[in-house]
Formats: sequence, structure tokens, C-alpha cells
Amino acid sequence: MSSQQPLIAAIEAGGTKFVCGIGRGPHEILATHRIDTTTPEETLESVCRWFSKMKLEHGPFEAMGVGSFGPVDLNPKSESYGFITSTPKPGWQHTDVVTRLKHRFKVPVGFDTDVNAAVLGEYLWGAGQGIDPLVYITVGTGVGGGVLVNGQLLHGALHPEIGHLAVPPPVNSLAVQRDCQCPFHKSCVEGYVCGPSIAKRWGVRADTLPLEHPAWEEISDAMAHALMNICLTLSPKRIILGGGVMEQPQLIPLIRGKLMSHLNGYLLIPQLGKEIDQFVVSPGLGSRSGLLGSLALGRMALDQKITHS
Repeated sequence: MSSQQPLIAAIEAGGTKFVCGIGRGPHEILATHRIDTTTPEETLESVCRWFSKMKLEHGPFEAMGVGSFGPVDLNPKSESYGFITSTPKPGWQHTDVVTRLKHRFKVPVGFDTDVNAAVLGEYLWGAGQGIDPLVYITVGTGVGGGVLVNGQLLHGALHPEIGHLAVPPPVNSLAVQRDCQCPFHKSCVEGYVCGPSIAKRWGVRADTLPLEHPAWEEISDAMAHALMNICLTLSPKRIILGGGVMEQPQLIPLIRGKLMSHLNGYLLIPQLGKEIDQFVVSPGLGSRSGLLGSLALGRMALDQKITHS
């Protein structure tokens, strides 16, 4: 994208960190900044101060895009549109993100889940280019999933909550059963495979576990059950797996194998056979999927304003 493109502010709002950026497109990001997620007041004020500084350095931006951890309210007709709602993140329940940013910067604000932002970024510029339907799942502090169908991000009564799909208790070579760590559900994928759940269930951080540890077997088993459910309901043409936990090199190959095993030949399509390596993949944008997708959300908000003005 050239400098003729509008300047957009982007926020990837995560439960651990907010990543802020300003730019015109994926190849023209002028600056980025990380802010630890603390309280809503402290975090959002730090975000606003940084973008105010960027306006002085790079000139005014024309829109903002926010991809946020959730659940969030995406219904523009709702009184709580733009809010983080029933999140398990302490202190962040019922936090109004969009109104604060609009009042501060007087620009249109595009708002969606962080994982919908990521699937949008991958669809436009990453491993999902030209792939539709497309699913992106992140496994890190939590588990979330974004879905793109017919070129549009999937919204409904709420938005996809793939992290809380019910899955059987995963198995491992030690035949040890450890409790699901989700505060809402007795057996869901996030309660087994997100970083904090792994740490609670095995007593150590995921990134300290050796490659041969039995934890990876059960993590891949739970993930494969989740992917099976997605294949059977959404019929995606590709599933992208991102987030810190998925950076383990052995994990995606394990998930591919268990996915085919769980399906047991039911779906006779190349994606679940000889093309499995192109069906379940890593993000093409690496850790930038969410930020670049948030930039795209900002551009979409600006285009809608221009169209309706």
C-alpha cells in the first residue's frame, strides 16, 4: 500500500497485552507499542496517550480498528455495543471500549473480536488469502476463534466462541485425568489447552515442557476434537492455528494426525487426507495477524463512513 492510503490506528486488545500500531497497510506500519493489560482505566488511558503522541509525530489518523478479547457486544443497535461484556478477565466486565475511543479521537472506530480481526488479517494478507470459509484459532492466555464466510466476518446473536466448545476429557500416555480449568464449563477446550490451564494442570508453564512430555498428547487430542466439531459444522477450507501455545513445533502435526483419527474417514475430502498439511496451518502473518486485522477493521469503518456520508 502506498502513502496515498489513509492513516489508520490499530489496537489488538488482549487479556495479557494491548498491541497498538499506526500505519497505512501491512507493508507500511509506522510504529507499534505494547501496553500490559492491567485495569481498564489504566490500560485504556495508556493506549490513548500513545495514540495522541503518534498524532503529533505522524499526523492525524482517519479511523481506528480494535480487535478485542471478549466476549464483546458487536450489535450496533445494542446499548452495550462496543463493550467487553462477560469476560472472565478480572475487572474488565462491562467495559466500554468504543465510546471512549470515539470521544477521545473523533474518528470512526471498527470493532470486533481479536480473533475475527486475526482471521480478517490472514484472509487479506496471510495464510488465508483466497480461502473462504476460513477459520482462525488462537491458543494463548485463552482460546478464541474467528470465522470468515462469504468474505464477511461471522456475527450472530453474539460471535463465535470456539474456545468453549465442549470436548471429551483429553487422554495422555500416563492415563492421568486432570480437571478442566474453565470457571464456566466442566469440559471445554480452553479449560484444557490455554496457557494458564496447562500451567495449573501440569504445574509448569507450557513453554518449559519438553517436546516428549505427555501434556502435548492431551493438548493435541483436545484441539483435534474441537477442530472436528468445526469441520462438521462450518466446513471450512482452511483452519489457521496461532497463539503462543501453538508455536511448539510438534503440536500442529500432532493435531493433524488426531483430527483425521477422530473423524475416522467420515469426511472423504482431500483437506482431511493428502492435503491435511495445507488444511491445518500456522499463521502466514505470524504474531501480526491480530494487529493487521485490526488495521483492516479501521479501514472498513472509514469506508462505511464515506459510503454513508
